[in-house]
Amino acid sequence: MKTYNWLIAIVALAFITSCSQPSKKEETPVAEEETVAVEEVSGPNTLTAQEKEEGWMLLFDGKTNTGWRGYKKETFPVAWEIDNEALHIQGSGRGEAGAQDGGDIVYNKEFADFHFKVEWMVDTGANAGIFYRGLEEYDYIWKTAPEMQVLDNINHPDAKLGKDKNRQAGSLYDLIPAEPQNFKGPGTWNQAEIIAQGNDIVHIQNGDTVVQYTIGSERMEALIADSKWPGINENWGSISAQGLIGLQDHGDDVWFRNIKIKEL
Repeated sequence: MKTYNWLIAIVALAFITSCSQPSKKEETPVAEEETVAVEEVSGPNTLTAQEKEEGWMLLFDGKTNTGWRGYKKETFPVAWEIDNEALHIQGSGRGEAGAQDGGDIVYNKEFADFHFKVEWMVDTGANAGIFYRGLEEYDYIWKTAPEMQVLDNINHPDAKLGKDKNRQAGSLYDLIPAEPQNFKGPGTWNQAEIIAQGNDIVHIQNGDTVVQYTIGSERMEALIADSKWPGINENWGSISAQGLIGLQDHGDDVWFRNIKIKEL
């Protein structure tokens, strides 16, 4: 009987000891803290630190028209205003003739090789353009300068004119259509870039390369010969090696902002 009692005591002690031990819980590994790279974002009409380091220059500060003037003028046209940190041409309804106090504007410096950026927004049915390497030899800058088209493709009739949609947004106006066509619609900001290096020109619209051409190439000579340009300026096909950046008054409401350039 004593042996039996001792066995019961040992078993009981073992049971009590096991119950008193803390249970082992599965340890959850602590994840290492991830380092997330935060991309520097600049507000409208500003340059990031990286852009400054790369040599970009603002052509519009969002507050003043400093550096801009009317084409073949010394003053800035009254029909252009600064609206919500954007250069705004107030629609006159008079087409490219513009308002009496309007007209195209140019930045008062000539550029040769460059990377140019701008954001533009059109009102419903609006038309305008971005000119580069323009000269002040004619009554309108478009008679000397290539034009990256600015247009409401949905509502403006010019979208259906020309050849193969070569008058739609982003196109080399009346010569080479923008492909792919990625216009975002009226009332929406679109991004445009122009890269000019020697005779090689590139148009970029909303992140896509939409036009590429080479000044003086057989392709360009053929396109120009079959266009309206020879009857307007017989030297248009040569295109100046440097010239003015211009924004068009085509009689419609159009806004431009984040205008910047880097000389190459």
